Amino acid sequence: MKALVKPEGSFISYFSNLVKQYGGVNLAQGIPGFNPPSLLIEELEKLSAGNFHQYAPGVGNFELRNLLKKHFGLSDDNLLVVQGATEGLSLIYTYLLRKLNGNFSVLSFDPAYESYSKLPEIFGQRFIPFHFGDDGHVNFQELEKTVTNQNVKLIFVSSPGNPFGNVWSKNDIVALVNLANKLDFYLVFDAVYQDLYFYDKPYIPVDLLSDRLFIVSSFSKSLCITGWRVGYILHHDSHCTGLRAIHDYIGLCAPSLLQQALAGYLEKSNFAADFTADLREKVLKSFSLLSNTLLKKGFTIPKIDGGCFIWAKLPDGWTDGFNFAAELYTKRKVAVIPGEHFSKEKQNWIRLNIARPISEIEQACYEINDFIK
Repeated sequence: MKALVKPEGSFISYFSNLVKQYGGVNLAQGIPGFNPPSLLIEELEKLSAGNFHQYAPGVGNFELRNLLKKHFGLSDDNLLVVQGATEGLSLIYTYLLRKLNGNFSVLSFDPAYESYSKLPEIFGQRFIPFHFGDDGHVNFQELEKTVTNQNVKLIFVSSPGNPFGNVWSKNDIVALVNLANKLDFYLVFDAVYQDLYFYDKPYIPVDLLSDRLFIVSSFSKSLCITGWRVGYILHHDSHCTGLRAIHDYIGLCAPSLLQQALAGYLEKSNFAADFTADLREKVLKSFSLLSNTLLKKGFTIPKIDGGCFIWAKLPDGWTDGFNFAAELYTKRKVAVIPGEHFSKEKQNWIRLNIARPISEIEQACYEINDFIK
């Protein structure tokens, strides 16, 4: 294999594709290593011979929408089904870009998931990373100054986070929503990992939904179906017409057959309660094993309460996350993501996916332990 060089595009795609091409343990991309619910697959097989292979309604399969509306206590004008959370984030960004005439800055909390920083880069907007305090919380006085002085009109936040799996407290989320209403900026709350928490269930601010707040989520991680591309946006009814008009041209609809299968499964499974509970246990077990191995080898890991990843600072002597990731894959066939992909200031950090079977985590622990030695 040739020496690895930094890619032009996403580090996540780059390292994950190496595993897909040459083999190894994929701790790079957030791909769950577990099968979807068997009942969901049975539902899909049953429906595959039916008449569900043409375009779905642009707003989403009506049975699926009804289940989501009931689950969240919302109405028709508060919900849009989209092609995964990625389209949801991009759709909201495109909508607000037009609404605000492009004259604004975008902020997220460092380290930031790639879409939060790359969308502003694509559209020529300024991205501002904002750091958590040493206690893991946000200094809201400093945040208010930054929003005001830097003309911030859009903030992305995720809980549990990616790559740093922090879970925001309800008080901090309420304070952030109140600040959005006070300073007249928009808040996009990414709830993709809402079912993958370790201890306390995260607070998702559906009850605070306003014209300043959007909530984006999907079934990708919680049901281990990242390839299905079915997500949704919860939004204030004032955005209904504008979001749907743009979605018609850049997304159109999520896959019809898959939406129908999801509707049937969710109705029969109490919204996948048993499956997600079992998945949480598996992810926590993998987190405990891998984090303990890393800590013993000199890594530093902040407090993590959920999500699919370990966010870790490299041991003393390692200063370049890309070089570490490149050598680890070249020599040990374990793929991880350099921290610089999520933060310019985190050159000596890496992100590792923990939503993998325990056998893969054990193999990764062995390889990393031997590699560090």
